[in-house]
Parts: sequence; structure tokens; C-alpha cells
Amino acid sequence: MRLRILGCSGGIGGELRTTSMLLDDDVLVDAGTGVGDLSLQQLAQIDHIFLTHSHLDHVACIPFLLDTVGWQRTRPITLHALPETLEILSEHLFNWKLWPDFRKIPDVRNPVLHYASVRIGEPVVLDGGRTITPLPANHVVPAVGFHLDSGAGGLVFTGDTTRHDPLWKYVNKINKLNYLIIESALADSERELAVVSKHLCPSLLAEELAQLQLNPAIYVTHFKPREAEIIMQQIEARLPQRRIGMLEQNQVFEF
Repeated sequence: MRLRILGCSGGIGGELRTTSMLLDDDVLVDAGTGVGDLSLQQLAQIDHIFLTHSHLDHVACIPFLLDTVGWQRTRPITLHALPETLEILSEHLFNWKLWPDFRKIPDVRNPVLHYASVRIGEPVVLDGGRTITPLPANHVVPAVGFHLDSGAGGLVFTGDTTRHDPLWKYVNKINKLNYLIIESALADSERELAVVSKHLCPSLLAEELAQLQLNPAIYVTHFKPREAEIIMQQIEARLPQRRIGMLEQNQVFEF
């Protein structure tokens, strides 16, 4: 598997793009504003989108993707998400008010978009033996993380989450975990806000990683603009024994 980071910021402006990742050539993991940097040819190759949750910074480019390349395709793009997430998108986004319901375009027998519900712990197997398994997350809306498994190695992306013991029960059972991508959206000075908004800050992140029994390379994501440097300083001070880096746009992981 080859995972390219299209966006990993908690905001926009200049070079900043919100959360989106391209797995091989045909799968998106979240679909924030980074998707907009792909070419038309690259967009047309997307067959699957795996969503961690329904927040706008993770779904913003799905409507434009469907509208831009749907007519070029011979089969629908499959959107994999929790049933609750799919319901939110149906009610608030693909509702003919904010955007058309592409499950009915051009007609219900030949739609551009197809929904596929996922459940925590139940793998989704794609061609080539690639497996994507939803993992528990704790956010203000129903949410998951994902374990991407090539058979030779693996990567875990937690999505947006705060403290959540069930996540580590799954993660610590993974045989080959090369990489962990985990958020720390806020600095420790905003710990109270992190708790309320169900994000992590460096002190909460340290508490979470204390439960990690494996030793993958760790990359931190979802920084609010202008806070990346202070957040990383706080993380390095709290977790000197861990291999931790800052996730960067266009970074590539192979496993």
C-alpha cells in the first residue's frame, strides 16, 4: 500500500489543506480540501472513499468530486462510513438543498454514489488483498479511525478523537504496525477546549500513547493553523522516548 497525504491541517489558507489521504490510486481516506489538488485524471480513478466522520473539514470535497468526474465513470464511487455518518450526510448534505443526492443521479439504477455501512472491527476487503478495518474513536459526532493493512505491514489513522481506551485494545493486537497517525488539534493551553470538543492536546496525547504497547513511527496531525510549532514542542517534551514527527502534506507512506 502507498498512502499519500493530500491534506493534514486543521484549517485552510495558503498551502494548508484539511484532512485527506490518497491510498494507492483509487481510495480516499477522508476527503477534505486536499482532494482538490488532484488532477481530473486522478479524481476519475477514485473508486472508494472511507470517512472517519461527517465534519466538513473531512468531507468538503466529496460533492465536487462527484459532480466533476461522476459522468466519466461506469460504476459508482462507494462511500464507506458508519450508518450514523451516512445518515448525517443524507440529511444535511446530499439533500437537494446543499447538494443533489448523487445516489439518484443520473437515476437510482445507475447512481454516481453508493453508500456502504461499516462497523467497528469488521474489515472491508478491497482488490489486491488490501484490508481496511474501522477502529473505535471518540468525537462529538459518531466517528471511527482506520487500520490499513497490506498484509506486509500496516498503518493506523485515528481520525478525530479524544481519550478512548477501546481504541488501544484493537491497536495493540495488530501484528505488523509500521505507522500511527494520531491527532493533536490543540495546544495544552487549550486543554479544556480539547476536552469539550473531543480532540487531543499534548498532555492528553501522552496519556493515550501510554496505552500503546507497540513501537510504530508516530505522526501527529490536525494542528490548528499557527499552533504546529508549539504543539510539537509540547509533545516532544512529554514524550521524549517515542518516535514522533509532524505529519506533512505530500508525505508518502509505503507498507
